[in-house]
Amino acid sequence: MATRSLFHGLRCRLTNGVFESNFIRNAEASLFSKSYSADTAIGSSFVEESFDSVEKDDLRSRIFRLRLPKRSATTVLEKWAGEGNQISVTELRYISRELKRTRRYKHALEIIEWMVHHEESKISDADYASRIDLISKVFGIDAAERYFEGLHLASKTTETYTSLLHAYAGSKQTERAEALFKRIIETDSLTFGAITYNEMMTLYMSVGQVEKVPEVIEVLKRKKVSPDIFTYNLWLSSCAATFNIDELRKILEEMRRDASSYEGWARYIDLTSIYINSSRLSSAESSSPVEAEKSISQREWVTYDFLLILHTGLGNKDMIDQIWKSLRNTNQKLSSRSYICVLSSYLMLGHLREAGDVIDQWKESKTTEFDASACSRILNAFRDVGLEEKANDFQLLLVQKKCSLENEVS
Repeated sequence: MATRSLFHGLRCRLTNGVFESNFIRNAEASLFSKSYSADTAIGSSFVEESFDSVEKDDLRSRIFRLRLPKRSATTVLEKWAGEGNQISVTELRYISRELKRTRRYKHALEIIEWMVHHEESKISDADYASRIDLISKVFGIDAAERYFEGLHLASKTTETYTSLLHAYAGSKQTERAEALFKRIIETDSLTFGAITYNEMMTLYMSVGQVEKVPEVIEVLKRKKVSPDIFTYNLWLSSCAATFNIDELRKILEEMRRDASSYEGWARYIDLTSIYINSSRLSSAESSSPVEAEKSISQREWVTYDFLLILHTGLGNKDMIDQIWKSLRNTNQKLSSRSYICVLSSYLMLGHLREAGDVIDQWKESKTTEFDASACSRILNAFRDVGLEEKANDFQLLLVQKKCSLENEVS
């Protein structure tokens, strides 16, 4: 369960904040029930922060000086406006996003609510979507659901539907998510993109129902929705987690033919091929008695590996660092596949120092024996996909680390 929680937390980082940047269409506002205003989350008495005259005195600074959730961002906004200052919707959206990024959800929700009550004509679908997400975090899923159902029909848009689905997925409310997803795919008046389908697949991966991911893919294709790299990653992860290697290779071929592919996709495809070939990920492994006993753990590790592969394709070195650090901090034994995956990821992005650190960590590990033959397979796999220069860099690195590959490299 610990590893599933880690996976879900890491997955959530991929999707948090998407609504603010992608959804811009304006829609009719619906007044939010007073009983669910953000001010009632803590209580009715609020104390405004005192402001040091020597500190920067703008709206954002005043709000961010509200350290405690019980203090009211609404009070700050009213005081700022009462002093004759202008408040733009653009500024409020920026402040709310920053508050959300730092997990100050109650204050972020107060900002959105102030916008709804004072700038109703300028509220976008993204604002409603953000409000649903924040309500779920401050008051819970039931409150978010009631708010969504209370919206006018014009405000029940692609963005708000997806935001509620995101909230269900984040709290692993599978039955509710499936019911909402059924409504979504039966809605002919709205067009949903890959992100909506990704939410359902992320949910199924996080609760261990990987066998349902292909069902979502079938619906996506039937609806003629173009998959993105996140879609493919989830699909590939589900196949790898069930050791369906033949299907995995078919998906890679489909990615190669996809007209929307770009450099990051090519890097992703190459690294996935390297991982499959060098980690000995094969259907045969899952049939042995020993592997059967470890199947749940191994499936989870494979899923983490594909999360690393995804961020390598996206060029997100910082996320690779964070995921690898999180995996190393778990109490569970790291698999050789995970070392192979992160090592290949750093090599693919040209970070040789970090790749060297992984080799050192692997050699020093007390639970996972360093495997020189695996390094040989990585070398061969890089060469198989035509990345000769990176293979040579890796070979030099192995020499520097005194890793003997005699009789290993084919």
